[in-house]
Amino acid sequence: MLGPGAAGGGAIVVRAASRALSLSHGRGTVVVERWWQVPLSKEGRPPRLYHRRHRVYRLLEDTKHQPRGQLELLLTQPVEGLGTRGDLVSVEKRVGRNKLLPRGLAVYASPENRRLFEEEKQLRQTGKVEEQQTQSGEKTLSFLRSCRLEVGMKNNVKWELNNEIVARHFLKNLRVFVPPHAVKLPEEPITRWGEYWCDVTVNGLDTVRVPMTVVQFMRPKTRRYRHWLQQQREALEATREGLL
Repeated sequence: MLGPGAAGGGAIVVRAASRALSLSHGRGTVVVERWWQVPLSKEGRPPRLYHRRHRVYRLLEDTKHQPRGQLELLLTQPVEGLGTRGDLVSVEKRVGRNKLLPRGLAVYASPENRRLFEEEKQLRQTGKVEEQQTQSGEKTLSFLRSCRLEVGMKNNVKWELNNEIVARHFLKNLRVFVPPHAVKLPEEPITRWGEYWCDVTVNGLDTVRVPMTVVQFMRPKTRRYRHWLQQQREALEATREGLL
C-alpha cells in the first residue's frame, strides 16, 4: 500500500520490504505512476484521494523480474583486479552489494557521483588535489614489500654502489623496471659486501624500503655449479644420518 506522502502525480516507488536508504533502487523494487493526476488541494490541506481512478496505476518498471545483469559502480579506493579511484566498473550484483558497497570501496554510478568524480579528476590534473596511486602502482608496492634484492659486485676491482647498478639488478633479478631517479641509497657510500637497504618511490607518490644484500659476483654457470655441489653435500649428509 502507498503511504500518505506518495499522493503526488509523478512516478512513485513502491518497496516490497522496508530497506535502508541508498542511491539506487534495490532488488524487488516496482516503479509505477498514477494513471490520473491528483488535483491540487488548497494550501495546508492534504490531497483529496476519494476517487477510484486516483488508485489506478501504470507499471513503469519491475526490477524484481528482470534478468540478472551487471552493476555499474564508481570505485572510491583502488581495488586489485578492478581499477583505481574514480574508475567506472561493471561487476556482478552480488559482488557489488556484498563486498564493494558495504566496505565503502565503491558507490553507485549515479549522475551526481559521476559529476563529482569528473570534477575531482579535473582538479587532480590541475594539481589542486593530491594524486592517487594507480592500480599497477599498488601491485608494484605490494610486490616490492615482499622482495629482497641481491646485488653481485666483483672482487678484483674497486667499486661503489650507485643508483644505476641497483636499477639494473631490479630488472635482472626481480623483473621490475625501476628508474635510477626513483632509487635512494644510504648516505654512506657502499663499497663492501654486506646487508643494506634501498628506498624505491613508485610513481612519485609512495615509497617502500627494500632489503638489499651485496654479495660477491658469480657467473650464472658458476652459481649453478656451486648450487649443485651444495645439493650433493646435503644429500650425502642425509644418507649418512639414515645409515647411523
